[in-house]
Order: sequence, then C-alpha cells, then structure tokens
Amino acid sequence: MIPSLVFDLETIPDILAIRRLYKISDDLGDEDVVNIAMYQRRQKVGHDFLQHHLQKIVAISCVLKTDEQLKIWSLGIEGSSEAELLERFYDGVEKYLPNLVTWNGTGFDLPVLNYRSLVNKVSSSIYFDMGENNSDFKWNNYLNRFHQRHVDLMDFFALYSGRNNASLDHVAKLCGFPGKLDMDGGQVWKTYLKGNIKSIRDYCETDVVNTYLVYLRFLFIKTHINKSLYEKELQELQEMLESLDGTHWKSFIQAWQK
Repeated sequence: MIPSLVFDLETIPDILAIRRLYKISDDLGDEDVVNIAMYQRRQKVGHDFLQHHLQKIVAISCVLKTDEQLKIWSLGIEGSSEAELLERFYDGVEKYLPNLVTWNGTGFDLPVLNYRSLVNKVSSSIYFDMGENNSDFKWNNYLNRFHQRHVDLMDFFALYSGRNNASLDHVAKLCGFPGKLDMDGGQVWKTYLKGNIKSIRDYCETDVVNTYLVYLRFLFIKTHINKSLYEKELQELQEMLESLDGTHWKSFIQAWQK
C-alpha cells in the first residue's frame, strides 16, 4: 500500500512581510501592525483573513499511515523556525513518497507551502516535481489538481465547486467523530500572542486526526477498504490515542466516545 501522509498547517500573519509591504514603521507593535493589515483587508473584501503569501507557518501536524506503522506527531519542537518545519515536511515526503491528504489543501495548505518555501529558500526535488526529475510525476504529482498524490477531501466531496464546500468540523461531527474541541483556526493568532505554541500544536494535531478519520471513511465509501478493515483501523487509532500523553487527546477520546 502506498503510504498516506495526512497533514494540516496552522499559520499566523507574517509580521515582517506586512511591515515591508505596507511600509509600516518598526516603532509600531506587532499586534497593531497586524490589526492595520486586517482592517485594510476587511475594507477591501469584507473579511480580515490575510492572503496566503502573508501567512507564516507555526505548526505542521501529521498522521502517517504505512503498512508497518501509524504515527501522529507535530514536526519539530515549539521553538522550531518556519524553515525547519518546511525542511522536515519535505524530508518526510522524500523519504516515504506518500499520497498527501488534506482538508482544503488545494485552497490553503499547499499554496501556503509554496509561498513559504519561496520566502524561506527551502527546496524539494519531490514535492515540486511535475515530471522534470521523475517522468512518473508528469502524470501524477502533488501540485496538479486532479492527481492522486494529493487528495483534498473537501474539494472531492464538494465536487470541486466552492459553493458546495463544508467545514471539517461539520463533516467530522456528521460522521460521528469529535470535530473541533475548544479552539478553531480563528483563535491561533491570539493564542500565539500569548506565547502558547503548545496549544496551537495540540489543536493542529486534533484537526489532522479528524481529517484522518474522514479519510478512512472516504476509503470505505470508495471500497478501497472493506468494513472489517475500516473498523480495525478505527480501533487501532483509538488505542493509539489512548496511549498518548496530553489533555487534548483525553478530550478528543471523550468527545469521540460520546
């Protein structure tokens, strides 16, 4: 079986980029700088979510499923730089050559990876390959929309139409999975300002496990796995989560059991 790497990013506004592009003085505090950018964005498009190239990655969480193992973790440590997170991510892609699985990866995670790799000068001969290095990647790579090396679950279920999109939280809960607990993406910036990177990483991990659960259901409805194997995979995941430290996992299991 081809390994699957389910992943999720958490980001904050790139303060340095905003200062540079908006020509804001260093005398102004970081929070005020972001407030200016969000205000201008809100005036222009009606919401304050900043563009992809102004997002800075602070966490990448993964679920890796191979024939030999199931692994859940966040890349690096709390103090890891954005460049280090990117390098670790690409190292994993090059080691396992997995199928990438996301929720809204086409609309957010992959474009952010692309821009932030550009900014940080981080390269990958596999992730960015579209057939130049390996001819197999010409017809099936990570970046072309309908190729199988990247499965965007949200895109698939919406039939590639934005008007049909649903949130991961809603879909997970509809399937009987925990969904989001005490945090959502809109709280990441405020949590970062408090210096609580651990909470961001914990939140990212629960998000990626929700995505993995939906992915297992996706494999089941496509008959890529049968009912017996599907239930076995759920049991394996639950047992693993019960063995992990962290209050976020205890809360996740409690919500799942309900």
